[in-house]
Amino acid sequence: MVAGRLRRMLEGLDAIDWASMHHAYGTAEEVPRLLRALRSPDADERKKALDRFYGAVHHQGDVYACTAASVPFLVEMARDATTPDRASLVSLVVSIGSSTLEYLDYWNVNHPGEPIFVCAPSGEDCGDALWAAIAALRAQGAAFVAWAADADARLRREAIPGLGLFLDDENRAVSVLLGRLAAEPGIAERLEVVETLATLTRRTPDLLDDMLAWFDAVAADPSRDPATRLAALVQRARCAPDQIGDSVVPTALDLLDSLARLSVPAEEWADPPQREVPPADPAPASEAPPQVVAAFEAMERQGRSHAPTTGLLRTFHETLGSRVPQRTALLVGQLGFPDPGTRLDAIRMSGQLMESWRGDHTFLVLCLADQLADAQLDVATEAAEVLDACHPIAGPARETLAAHVAAQRAAHGPDVWAAPSPRLRRAHQEAVRALARLGDERAVPSLLVALESGVDDWRAAPVARALPGAADQLVPPLCALLRRLDPTQHRSEMSASALLSTLGALGDPAALPVIVDVLATAPHHGRTACAALESLAAFGPAAAPALAAIRPLTASANPHVNSAALCALWAVGRDHDEVLPLLRDRLDETIPFQISGAAETLGQIGPRAAAALPRLRELLAHNYEWVRVPCAAAIWEIGGEPEAPVVLDTLLQAWNQNPATANDVVACLDRMGPAAAPALPTLRGELALPNRRGRFDSIDTDEELQRVSRAILARFA
Repeated sequence: MVAGRLRRMLEGLDAIDWASMHHAYGTAEEVPRLLRALRSPDADERKKALDRFYGAVHHQGDVYACTAASVPFLVEMARDATTPDRASLVSLVVSIGSSTLEYLDYWNVNHPGEPIFVCAPSGEDCGDALWAAIAALRAQGAAFVAWAADADARLRREAIPGLGLFLDDENRAVSVLLGRLAAEPGIAERLEVVETLATLTRRTPDLLDDMLAWFDAVAADPSRDPATRLAALVQRARCAPDQIGDSVVPTALDLLDSLARLSVPAEEWADPPQREVPPADPAPASEAPPQVVAAFEAMERQGRSHAPTTGLLRTFHETLGSRVPQRTALLVGQLGFPDPGTRLDAIRMSGQLMESWRGDHTFLVLCLADQLADAQLDVATEAAEVLDACHPIAGPARETLAAHVAAQRAAHGPDVWAAPSPRLRRAHQEAVRALARLGDERAVPSLLVALESGVDDWRAAPVARALPGAADQLVPPLCALLRRLDPTQHRSEMSASALLSTLGALGDPAALPVIVDVLATAPHHGRTACAALESLAAFGPAAAPALAAIRPLTASANPHVNSAALCALWAVGRDHDEVLPLLRDRLDETIPFQISGAAETLGQIGPRAAAALPRLRELLAHNYEWVRVPCAAAIWEIGGEPEAPVVLDTLLQAWNQNPATANDVVACLDRMGPAAAPALPTLRGELALPNRRGRFDSIDTDEELQRVSRAILARFA
C-alpha cells in the first residue's frame, strides 16, 4: 500500500511548478531529479543527490518553499521499506522540520504579523509552505514512532528527535520517549532519547518542573547505567542553566569515571579513530592547492565524533559557557579516559575552549602535552595540532614537544617528516610545527627536511618565520622553493605568498634578489605581488635595490597592489617628499582599505606629514570604523599631544562600536604614553572580563590585546 502511494506521489512530482520556487543557487527545477535520485539503487548516485540537497535545497539549514514542498515526498520515501538508506532520509526530514520550527519561532517573536520570507534569491513569501511542511510532519507522528522502534539502530537514532518535535501532544511524546529509553539497548540511542526529552522540555515550559524532577531522579539512580545518568545530569543543566550548582561538574566527573570502568564495544563508537590507509596517488597539478585540500580535511576531522558521549559532553561545555575552571576540570577528566576515542574528542574540545575563552590554561596545556606520549598515533597527532593552534599560550608544553620530536626522529629516522605512512608523517609534522611556533630551534632539522625534499614543504614554510635565529639555515631552501614556483599560476599563489611572508619575517638580505624577481614576474597577480611588496617593506631600507621595481606599481590598476606598493615605497625609500603627494591623493579614494593604508603610512612618516592633517581630521567622520581608527592613529603620530582628546574619543568610540578594532586601538594607546590616561578605565574593564575572546575567537589577537593592555596599565601603576 505504501509503495503504491509512493509511486503515485513520484508520478506527480513533475506536476508541481518547481521552476517558480528557488533554492540557495537559483530556481528549484532540479528538485524532482534529486528526489528520485535519493531512491537510486546506486549508493554513489544517492550520496551525490543527498549532498546536493543539503548544499542547495537545505543550504546551511535554510528552508525555502521548495524545501518545504519536498517534505511529503521525503517522508513517503522513508516509509517505503524498499527505499535504500532510509536513515539518511529521516535525518534530512528531521533537520528540515527542526530548522522550520526554529525559523517560525524566530519570525513570530521578531516579526509578528508580517509575511514570512526566507533567504532565497527571489525573496519569496514562504509562510504557507513552511506551515504546510510542519503540518505534514505532524500528520506523520505514527511514522516517527515506527521509525524510532525499527530494527535498524541508525534509523532509530535519526528518528528519535522527531518524537519531540512532531507528535501532536507533548504528554504523548514524553510517554513514547520514556518507552524508548527503557527499550533501547545502545548507548547512542539512549543519549538521543534523553536529549530529545530536554529539547521537548525547552520548547514546552509547562513540562519544566516535572521534567527537571525526572532528570534529577535519573541522574541519582544507581540502577541506571552511568551514560544515561550523565545524560540526565547534562540535559537538566541545559534546561535550567541558571540552576547549575557547584556539585554538577564533580558529579559528572564521577559518572565519567564510572563509565571509564565499563568496557564499551568499539561498534558503539560513533566514528572509530582513523586506521592506516595507503598513500593516495599524487594529485594532478590542476587540482586545488594542498593548503585548501588540507583545510577541508581538517574541517572533516573536526566534524567527527569518536565516542558515544562526545555530543553529550559538547552540549555540557556549551551549557557551562564562561565557567572556564569547571570546564577545565571536566576536560581533564575526559583526557584521563582510557578510551582513545573519548580522549581524541576531548583534545579537540580543549582546543575550542582555549581558543574561545580567556583564563589560566596552563594546566590544560600540560595535560595536552601528556597526550603526546599516547600509543594511539591519532591522539598524539591531535594533541600536537591543538598545541600548534594555541601556540601563544603553549609555552609550558615546550620541553615535552621537543622531547617528542626528538623521540620520533630517533625511532623513525631523521627524515620522518617525509615518512611513507601518511599518519606517521602528519603526527611528526604537527609536533614540529607546534615546536617551531614557540620559536624553538630544535624544530629546524625537520623543517630543513621538508624544505629540501619538497615533501609537504607548504606546511613548513609558514612556521619557519618564528625562527629568525636560524635564518642562515632556512633562507637558502626557502628561496630555492620560491624560485621553483610559477607566481603567475593561481595554484601557486598561496605557497608563494607564504614563502614571501616568511622571508620578510626572517629578514635575511640574501633573500632580496629572489623576492625582487618574483615581483618582476607577477606584477599583475594581486596576491603574490602584494606579498612580495609586503616582504620588501619588512626589510626596510635594506631593500633599496628593489625601489626601481616598486615605484611603477604605485600606479597599478589593482588597488591592493598600488596600496602595498605605496607602503613599500616609504618603508624602503624613506623619501617623504616622494610619497607624501601620493598618500594625500589616496586619502580621497573611496575604497576603505586604500584610505586606511595611506593613513597608516602617513602615521609612520610622523610630523613631516603635517600637511595631511586637515584631511585626516575630516576622515574622523567617516562611516566606517576601520577608516576612522587608522586616521586617528595617524593624527596622533603626526600632531602629538594637542590631538590627544579627539584621537582618544575616536578610538574609544570605535572600540565600543566594533570590538574587533580593539588591537589597533590599544596599539595606538600604547604609543600615546601618558596621554592615554583617560583610556585606563576601558583597559581595566576589558581585562576584568572573563569573556569570549574577540576578533572571531582569535587566540593570537586576544592574547596580544591582553599583553599590551597590561603593559600600558603597568606603566601607569
